[in-house]
Amino acid sequence: MIKKMPVALVSLLVSLSGCAKDYSLAPPPDSEQITVTVKVPEELEAEVMQVMYRSATCKRVTHGASGQRIELEGYHGIDVYPQRQGQSNLYQASLPMDGGGPCQWRLSNVTFGVAYKDPSRFGENVTYGAGGGIVVIFDHNNSPRGGADLKVEGDPIIRKEYYPWLSETFLGGHSKDINLLGERGIYVKYRALQARQIYFEPVLHSNFMLYSVGVKEKKEGNFVTYTYPDGSVVADGRPNSKFLRLQAIRLAAEGKR
Repeated sequence: MIKKMPVALVSLLVSLSGCAKDYSLAPPPDSEQITVTVKVPEELEAEVMQVMYRSATCKRVTHGASGQRIELEGYHGIDVYPQRQGQSNLYQASLPMDGGGPCQWRLSNVTFGVAYKDPSRFGENVTYGAGGGIVVIFDHNNSPRGGADLKVEGDPIIRKEYYPWLSETFLGGHSKDINLLGERGIYVKYRALQARQIYFEPVLHSNFMLYSVGVKEKKEGNFVTYTYPDGSVVADGRPNSKFLRLQAIRLAAEGKR
């Protein structure tokens, strides 16, 4: 995007072409809005929303394997900060579908979610890792994080369960990360062509933590170990097995109450 280029390069383009294209957004006042609402648990915070607009007017050019010129839709990304609604735990943002401007931008997708607001409560030098992300796609393109996992008719009401996962690694330097472990990985991606209202409610099971310790050297027989809240220790790192095991442990514990 020209607006991200160094000033000297922009000046050069202007001098060569005689004019510079305006890539800015200019949503009209009457643009239809898509509202995104996130219900944020006390230990978490709403992340900045990453919003992408696309344009069939302002193309971007790439080249194929044999050097042929390929024109694709242009794109423009902005950050939107969701606003707390009064004293509630609801955070909300309104996104204009019509991005306006000379490029006639149209809303393509939004990435949002939640993260731990205070990772240090899990120990010294603990940082936030990943998880708790949602992508909603409003057209037939892929998002920056790939295509949709699920398709939704109408307005998505998304309720997802998460578990804290404290991961300690040693290869490439010692680090500790606190993650939000959900059923489908870091991001769950939806295609919702008719969406106008999006609601996301993450449910955090704070009392059921997974703790993993990585290997200190790569050699046969070394595995990452996973310690579960029931005291079991396993070396099964398959993506969905961790979530399913935590679900089973929690449901068993709650059934005994």
